[in-house]
Amino acid sequence: MQQNNLIIRESDFVRLMAIQPPDDLRDELERAIVIPDESIPADIVTMGSRVRYTEQETGNSRQVEIVYPDEADPAASKVSVFAPVGAALIGLGVGHEIDWDFPGGSSRRLTVVEVIQPASTAAH
Repeated sequence: MQQNNLIIRESDFVRLMAIQPPDDLRDELERAIVIPDESIPADIVTMGSRVRYTEQETGNSRQVEIVYPDEADPAASKVSVFAPVGAALIGLGVGHEIDWDFPGGSSRRLTVVEVIQPASTAAH
């Protein structure tokens, strides 16, 4: 895995840790840089962000919104942060890549191409 420093909003960190994330996500969160919500750069994937990423092996590009597990709706491209792709993307910035293990034993390299912050936090 490329060693990018993950950056997590303080409110996201607190809420995610409180809902007992899976071990792989917990490990990522524990090594992340936690910063005040108002200081989060606009190009960092946060909860509620819409993120466009490419999968290097296939060249496929996809846009998803990273949400809490109870808000997940695959048909609306709302991906739980507990899902493999959600866990892989949270805390990354535009241009960052990550190798992430998916169910079935496959590993994929994902590259963040674009991050769109939700309207409620974009003004910060």
